[in-house]
Amino acid sequence: MNVESSCMAVDLGGTQLRVGHVDAGGNLLWREAAPTANNGDPYQVLEQIRELAAGFDFSSIRGIAVASPGPFDTISGTVCRIPTLVGWDNFPLRQAVEDYFHLPVIVENDAIAATVGEWRFGAGSGYSNVVYLTISTGIGGGIVADGSVVRGRRGFAGHLGHIIVDPYGDAVCSCGATGCFEALASGTALGRRAQLLAASKRDSPLHALAKGLPVSARDVTEAARLGDPDALELMAEEGEFLGIGITSIIHALSPDVVVLGGGVSKGFDLFETSMRTALESRLLSEFQALILPVSLGDDAGLIGAASLLLDPA
Repeated sequence: MNVESSCMAVDLGGTQLRVGHVDAGGNLLWREAAPTANNGDPYQVLEQIRELAAGFDFSSIRGIAVASPGPFDTISGTVCRIPTLVGWDNFPLRQAVEDYFHLPVIVENDAIAATVGEWRFGAGSGYSNVVYLTISTGIGGGIVADGSVVRGRRGFAGHLGHIIVDPYGDAVCSCGATGCFEALASGTALGRRAQLLAASKRDSPLHALAKGLPVSARDVTEAARLGDPDALELMAEEGEFLGIGITSIIHALSPDVVVLGGGVSKGFDLFETSMRTALESRLLSEFQALILPVSLGDDAGLIGAASLLLDPA
């Protein structure tokens, strides 16, 4: 394979580290993953990347593309802060990866990378105006407007989880504010509501699925698929919160399509009806957008980051 036609891609997550080899057509040639080392030493994660790519010929690629959580300053290549990983504040990630692997490196916000992946090769392919939302531990996002990636000052654009949807609410967001979209509709928020319900109904399938551990959004999805009425109600409520937030996003950005990724999106069919009901009751009639689940799954960030190195946008 021509050196110019592929690269190594890294998706740095607070829970999982993914490494893959991606070609210019968005094809993931191989992929490895491991729990992210969270011992306060970012250089241990660089060693993990090397271990996951053991035996790979790094001379056969153009460079390395990294999707990083943030806020991440794409101008300086510096991590500002990763709430789920200790020891990463103000870490010069781009320079560190370049020095470690002696290859050209780009680093992009993980949600923007996933946006590009879905825009070029996934559910947003063929559209000029795309919003991607990752509904997971928090809510992140990315924007393509009129065929261009929106990055904003220092590359911070797309933190859509922090729009305010309930100014008088008491749900506290990871940012410390109350009433954020993330505080109501993230996987963490869904799990928190489920935990309260399971504690009051010890015979609930939610309680059994948790096996004595805190109830997660994944538990809610599993219980809903088993037909548990409480879990189905929680998913309907999740859809309503998502619909409220997405309404504001559509009014602000007027996308052709909104793509939903992240762990919560795996229950798309369970919350779709209530989400669309919330949208239809609030969205101005002139605004129309498709709402679709992610098509690249957990690999959107890898594929999108690689695409940005091989074909900058």
